[in-house]
Amino acid sequence: MSSSDARAPRRSHRTRQLLLLLVLLVTFTVSTAVGASAQEAPEIPLGPQAPTAPIAPEAPQIDDVTGLTVTLDNGGDGLSQTVTTIVLLTVAAFAPIALLLMTSFTRFVIVLSLIRNGIGLQTIPPSQVLIGLAFFLTLFAMGPTLGAVNDAAWQPFVAGEMDLIEAATAAWEPMRDFMLTHVRPEDLRMFLDMAGLEEPANPEEIGATTLVPAFVISELRTAFTIGFVVFVPFLVIDLVTAAVLMSLGMVMLPPVFVSLPLKLLLFVLVDGWSLISRSLVMSVLGA
Repeated sequence: MSSSDARAPRRSHRTRQLLLLLVLLVTFTVSTAVGASAQEAPEIPLGPQAPTAPIAPEAPQIDDVTGLTVTLDNGGDGLSQTVTTIVLLTVAAFAPIALLLMTSFTRFVIVLSLIRNGIGLQTIPPSQVLIGLAFFLTLFAMGPTLGAVNDAAWQPFVAGEMDLIEAATAAWEPMRDFMLTHVRPEDLRMFLDMAGLEEPANPEEIGATTLVPAFVISELRTAFTIGFVVFVPFLVIDLVTAAVLMSLGMVMLPPVFVSLPLKLLLFVLVDGWSLISRSLVMSVLGA
């Protein structure tokens, strides 16, 4: 064996020692760097943190209120504003029923509607106009009765001189006298018979449940009677127009095309609205 073959194992042994030393040096350097970075990193919470509860403010001190009272009296002799408002709302809810059943409004609105149908105009004048006209004609015709109700019941009630029951009783008397003046005895007797009551000797003994429906039936009869009398002239114009068109051989022409202008012209020439309004008011005041 030569000298070169003996040196070869020694060189390989030194090479392995150098590599092992280099690996140990690199491992030590990496571990030192990781430890230093772990010390400098901030702590990160692993779960959600519970919110901090706010500090409740200190409760204020409340004085003793056992002696507190609430009153609706305004300190005067009349009614308080709250009670007056409640009464006005109650009257406003009851007013439409009283207007329809205890006044001459039913008579006026039916006659005005029949006049519109007799002319042949279905929507002219509008229903709102007819209702408004009937309403103010009712106020005008029932002025004395409503004035008596105001003096006998409403003003004393507002002044605090009457309670609600006394004011209602005082207001019923003028309205009862008005309805007794315009009710037909036959209608009143019919409701008395249905109720099983004898005809009272004193009209003041007639109750509202008997007098009001009898008055409404009488007003309907009167309204249709007046409406029939007013409707007849318009019917005559329609018949004459239809007969003339048929005699001329114009059977294909609707008679309403000719009769409607004629009825409008006649109603305007005789000043129909003023005549009807005056007749309706006088039928109430002159009864």
